[in-house]
Amino acid sequence: MTMKKKHLKKILAAGALGLSLSAGAQDIHFSQFYETSILRNPSLTGLFTGDYKVGALYKNQWSSISKPYQTALLNAEARIPINEVNDYVSIGFLGYYDKAGSVNLRTTSLYPAINYNKSLARDRNSYLSVGFTGGYIQRSFDASKATFNNQYQNNVFSPYNPTGENLGNPTFSYWDLGAGITYSGSSTSEENSLNYIIGVAGYHFTRPRNSFFGNNTIRLSTRWNVNAAISKQLNTIWSMQLHTNVSVQGSYREVIAGGLIGWNKKEDNDAVLFVLFGGVFYRLNDAIIPTLKMRYKDFACTFSYDINVSRLRAASNMQGGYEISITKMGLINNPNREKSRTICPDFY
Repeated sequence: MTMKKKHLKKILAAGALGLSLSAGAQDIHFSQFYETSILRNPSLTGLFTGDYKVGALYKNQWSSISKPYQTALLNAEARIPINEVNDYVSIGFLGYYDKAGSVNLRTTSLYPAINYNKSLARDRNSYLSVGFTGGYIQRSFDASKATFNNQYQNNVFSPYNPTGENLGNPTFSYWDLGAGITYSGSSTSEENSLNYIIGVAGYHFTRPRNSFFGNNTIRLSTRWNVNAAISKQLNTIWSMQLHTNVSVQGSYREVIAGGLIGWNKKEDNDAVLFVLFGGVFYRLNDAIIPTLKMRYKDFACTFSYDINVSRLRAASNMQGGYEISITKMGLINNPNREKSRTICPDFY
C-alpha cells in the first residue's frame, strides 16, 4: 500500500470517529433491527407466540479502517395474561454496551419496557398494543487515548506534552422516555398462516442533554420510528418474512428493508423442528446485508454481514461489519396459562 493510501485511510478513519463523537444525536442502529424490539418500538415487546423470549446480539464493524466499533446487547421479554377477555401485559428489559473508536467512546444503556395488549377479536389473534420505555444512558470516553497537534514537537509525538485542550467531563448520563403503538394480527389457519405488524414509536421525548461539556443547548432530537413486517407460511416446506424500518431523527434518516425465505422441516406432530432462512436486507445508501438464520425447535441463531456501499467504501473496501444473535423462546407449562393462550405474530 502506498503512503498516500495509508494517509487516506487514517483521514477517513478519523472522520468516521469524528462522526461518532459529534453525531451523538444519532442513535445506535442494528442490521438485525427485528431482534431489538424495545429500541425500535416498545409496543413490540411481547409480540411473539410464546410466554417468554430471551436473546443476545453482538455487532462488530469498521475493523478494516479503524479500531473496531463493538456492541453487545441482551434482551428479555415475557407475556402475562390479565383477564378473561384475552388482554395481556408484556414486560421486557434491554441493555446494551457500545464502544467506538480509538478513544473508546462508550455508551451503556438500560431500557425496561411495559406494553398493554388489547384484544380486538374473539379468536385472540388481533391486538392493539401501547408500550412505554424509560431508559438510563451513560456515555464516556478515555481522554488519555486522545492525541492533539500540541503533543507533536519536530514531528515527534510525546504523550507528556500538554494538549492545550479542555476536554470537559469524560462521563455524563441522562434519562430517556419512549412510547409506541402497534397493530398486529395472525390468521388462525395453519394451512394459510399469515402474520402482520405495523407500528409507530417515538424516543427522547424529554430532549435530554447530550454534551460532555454540560452545554444545555446540545440535546438529543426526538427519534421517530415506523415499522412493519409480514410473515407467511407458503406451504408445508417454505415460508417467508418481510421486514422494514424507517427512522427519522433530526437531520438523519435511515431506511432499511428486506426479507428471508425459510425451508421448514416439521416433526410428526406438525411442530417445527428445524428452519433454515436465507435472505438479504438493504440499508438505503449505506449497506447490502446478506443474512442467514437457523432455527432448531425453540432456539435461533442469525448471522448477517454489512457490505458497505456508501462513500466510505473507498477506505473500507466494502467491508462494514458482522452481527450475530442468539434467541430462545418458550412456553411455561401451567394449565392456567394454557386457558388464556393468545395467538400472536410469529416471526421466529
